[in-house]
Formats: sequence, C-alpha cells, structure tokens
Amino acid sequence: MPDTVTQTTPRPQSDRAGAGGAATTEHFDVVIVGAGISGIGGAYHLTQQSPDTRFVILEAQESFGGTWITHKYPGIRSDSDLYTFGYRFKPWTSAPIASAAEILTYMNEVIADNDLARHIRYRHKIRSATWSSADNQWTLEATRGDTGETVRISANFLWMCQGYYRHDGGYTPEWPDMAAFKGRIVHPQVWPKDLDYTGKKMIVIGSGATAATLVPAVAEQAAHVTMLQRTPTYFIPARNANVLADTLRELQIDETWIHEIVRRKILFDQATFTRRSFEEPDVVKNELLAGVRAFLGPDYDVDKHFTPSYRPWRQRIAYVPDGDLFRSVRSGKASVVTDDIERFTEKGILLKSGQELEADIIVTATGFHLNVLGDIAFAIDGKPLAFSDSVTYRGMMFTGVPNMAWVFGYFRASWTLRSDLVSDFVCRLLAHMKAKGARRVEVALRPEDGDMKLLPWIDTENFNPGYILRGMHLLPKRGEKPEWQHTQDYWGEKDIFPAIDLDDRAFVYG
Repeated sequence: MPDTVTQTTPRPQSDRAGAGGAATTEHFDVVIVGAGISGIGGAYHLTQQSPDTRFVILEAQESFGGTWITHKYPGIRSDSDLYTFGYRFKPWTSAPIASAAEILTYMNEVIADNDLARHIRYRHKIRSATWSSADNQWTLEATRGDTGETVRISANFLWMCQGYYRHDGGYTPEWPDMAAFKGRIVHPQVWPKDLDYTGKKMIVIGSGATAATLVPAVAEQAAHVTMLQRTPTYFIPARNANVLADTLRELQIDETWIHEIVRRKILFDQATFTRRSFEEPDVVKNELLAGVRAFLGPDYDVDKHFTPSYRPWRQRIAYVPDGDLFRSVRSGKASVVTDDIERFTEKGILLKSGQELEADIIVTATGFHLNVLGDIAFAIDGKPLAFSDSVTYRGMMFTGVPNMAWVFGYFRASWTLRSDLVSDFVCRLLAHMKAKGARRVEVALRPEDGDMKLLPWIDTENFNPGYILRGMHLLPKRGEKPEWQHTQDYWGEKDIFPAIDLDDRAFVYG
C-alpha cells in the first residue's frame, strides 16, 4: 500500500462460527461484492440515494482499490483520463493520467469523506451464492483470509462490482521450450518484490497498455528493453495535462465546476473521436500514426511497428502520457520488434524470422483471465447457475437471475462512467421495489422478444480484445434489440438509463 494512502481497518465480525461449528447468518439489504472503483462508487450512491439501506461490501483483498492494489508492476497508471475515470461526484485535481498511488489516495478520500470504511469487510473471499425463492434472498458463504473461518451472510439484493478479470494470476500463452530459458519469466499481474532489473536485458512480450507502461518505467535502469509484439497497437501520445483545466484553475474557478466542465469536454471529444473512427477510419488512423511519428521521427519504421491491420477502436487505445514509450525507443534504451515467437531458448527467445533476442528477464504482458462474476459458485433454488445460459438486460441484469445487478464498464470510455450509471439504476430499482412492496425482481424476455435472435455477448467485428474472445463462452448472451445487450455506448446510455421504465414487461416482480 502506498504511504499516501491510509488503510482502513475492518470492523469486528458478528458472524463467527456458532455452536457446533456452524456459522450464524448475518442479514443485509444489499451486499456489494468488491471494494474496487465500482464497489466504492456504489456504496457512495447507496448512502446518498438510499440512506436507510443496510449494506456491506465484501472484498477478497486486504484493502480497497481492486486493480490499483493488486497490480504492483513498475509505472502502473491509468490508461484513460481521471476526469472521466474518476467519479462524477468527486473532483479530480491532478494530471489526467494518474499513478496507482494517486488513484488509491483519491479512493481513500471518498471512503473517509463519506464514512464508508465501516461498511467494508476485507479478506472475505466469497465461495458460493445461493438464491432461495422461498425466502426471496441470497445466502453467501465466504472464507475469511485472516482466520480461515466460514462466514455466512444473507441479502435481499446482490450487487456485483468485482471487476472482470482474475487477480491471482494473468494469462501467459504456452510457448515451446519455456522451461529452457535460464532467466526469469514474470507476468506483470504478479510482479515479484525481489525482481532486480538493474543493468539487465529485458524482453516485454505484448503491445497493450501494460507493455506501454512497463517499457519506459524500467528502461532507465535496465541495460535494454525490447518490446516484442506479434502485431502493433494504436496509441494516443499526448501531454499529460489538460489545457482547459489548467486555464480554468488560473481563473480560480471552483474545482467542482472545473471537474464538470472538463469532464463534459472530454466526453464530447471522445464521442467525436469514436464516431469518426467508424465513419472515417483511415483519417483517424493517419492522425494517430502522425502522433507517433512526431516522437519517433521520419526515419523510424512506423508502418511496421505501430500500424495495426484493423481500424481504430476495434481494440482499446491506450493513452501514452508525454509520449514516454516513444521517447524510450528514440533514446535507444528500448526497442520494438514485431515478429512471432518460434520458441524459447536458454538465452532468450528465437523468433520465426530466425533472429534470437537475448534476455535476463522476460515479462509476459499478454493479458489476463476473464473473471465472470467473481468465479463464485452460483445456484438458484439448488440448481447450479450457468450465466452463459442467460440473456443480459443492458449488460447489468440477467434473465432468470433474481435481485442481482452487475457492473461491467466501457471499452471505449472510462469504466467508472458506467459504474455511476448502474448505481443510479440500482438505487432507483430498489426504491421502486420498496414502493411496490416487491421482494423480488428479475428480467425476462417479453412476448415481443420471442423471435429475437440471440448472439454472443459482444460483436467481435465491433470490438475483439483477446480476453473477451478467450472467455466468450462464459458470458451471457445478448439479443438483437438494444435493451438486451451491452451497447458500449455511454453517450446513448447516459440518457437511456435514467429513462428506463421499471414497469416495462421486461421486469418481473414478486
């Protein structure tokens, strides 16, 4: 935990093992799963919009933060701006691209300012979640990481804010002869505390946001760093500053106003950029590549190493603050090799071209494993639940799954934008249930949806990151109609979500 962040302490538990070793059951109106960016945001909105709700946040890690506490690799930072990745209710006052320590400090302030620490229980790994139609409630069984005890908690409503990948290990492909390599092989997600790369030759396999962050972060101390990629990725290199925000601060405008004005301007620009990436992809492509050439110069082979074969926004585009990745390449401290891996060798990696890259350390920045709803064993009335058999309602509820909402953010905009929208929806839904005297709600296909074609979770022609493709079979289905899919369109959903008719036939109450 960075020194700038004060770790909150879990309160004493009231659900310890009772007589005969059986755990007693503690009840809450709502259980929030996960104390990351979505869970903390959801807790804030509950306190503001549903102040009488009794809730608890269950977090498997030792502290809050999710990605920003579990990832320890050098240079870890956001790959999108904090004016939109930050909460709408909490002004961001620093540079747009932030380090993990800065994000944790920001989250800690939200927790402290809103008295949220008393609701969080750390080191609680949920093993199972069972819905009982007889009782209209969920029962969760969790293991406490500090004591090994089993904890049982029941809830009227389950709010899944656990993120979308497994924190205990990343994805590394199986290449031939990996065991032959005499150095160390490391995945960024489980970065060793004792890893000394000073004066060492390093290969970073990958070309996404993690690789783009790692390479300049280690290049100053390493002997040399090679970013080895199979195919190039688009990047947005720009100053890590917001001119509008800086101007407004010079004018001594209140930070709350600055946050809202800058946030709206960024979202407007992002909407324009996204639209243009579909309508004039070649123009956008050339603009992005011009930004790279501005750092690398006219003699660098940008066509080979930084020109993807796909149109912009089919995969996430990472922001490169102050062009640090390209500065490292231009200085000679880092280099980029675009090739396929033939096999590992004692000294490093043999490429399909016949070139051998030597290394003391190989870092596999090759992605992660999709985590579908926390890898929790779900059951409905005793029957195991497979989410892949359900259909999603706007990417946040599922057919046949009562009293549960899920936060899955945006690919082309900041995750937290959707977290805030889902929070508003959940609070409104809970209030609507209370007004109706309903104890249960689930979504169901309406009569007019009977002939609707069911499709995979996401259109891979629209967006196709590797972790989604590898885990598509685990995800719910989507329908052809917009209400039965995660549209990835913040600019549409920001108006649609508040207007959702909670008495539409898609919602079934009991």
